[in-house]
Amino acid sequence: MMAEIAGEKNNIIQTIKSYSKQLLGFIRSRVPNNEDAEDILQDVWYQLSNQQSPEEIDSMSGWLYRVARNKITDNYRKKKNVQLDNSDVDDKDTLSIADIFLADAVDIETKELQQVFWETLFEALKELPKNQRDVFILNELEDKTLQQIANMQGEKLKTIISRKRYAVKHLRNQLEDLYNEFMNY
Repeated sequence: MMAEIAGEKNNIIQTIKSYSKQLLGFIRSRVPNNEDAEDILQDVWYQLSNQQSPEEIDSMSGWLYRVARNKITDNYRKKKNVQLDNSDVDDKDTLSIADIFLADAVDIETKELQQVFWETLFEALKELPKNQRDVFILNELEDKTLQQIANMQGEKLKTIISRKRYAVKHLRNQLEDLYNEFMNY
């Protein structure tokens, strides 16, 4: 069993060595900056490492490039959704939920503030109409794309985008004071 795992690890390492340069070049030619390209490449390697049986992939180069294209598409969709979310908000500092729930709580006060944040977020989510709440949760907390949500719910993509925009706007209003307190902490 250990020899099998070591063999799979060596195969993945060899694949990374063999394809890294050309795959990164492929990705760089399709995204606006090097940081995004490197993040996408890491996502490709992560997805490869999570394959149950990578040795069963018929065409490794075809698989890698297909995954890279999908990750590039996801990256563009994510950036487009962020732009849509921010389209009717001032350029001042805006609510970034990730800043709050991904921050390391190093002391009791920060942990308490994060606890208050989560409670406030879930209370604000309860105030939303169900269709807006569902879109927000699926997109932000369950990491589904807006297109996937539209397909799941049998709705038009524009409808889903609109629901997400209203949800984000409501949540920003409800969480703005708490966010400012957190950022000034």
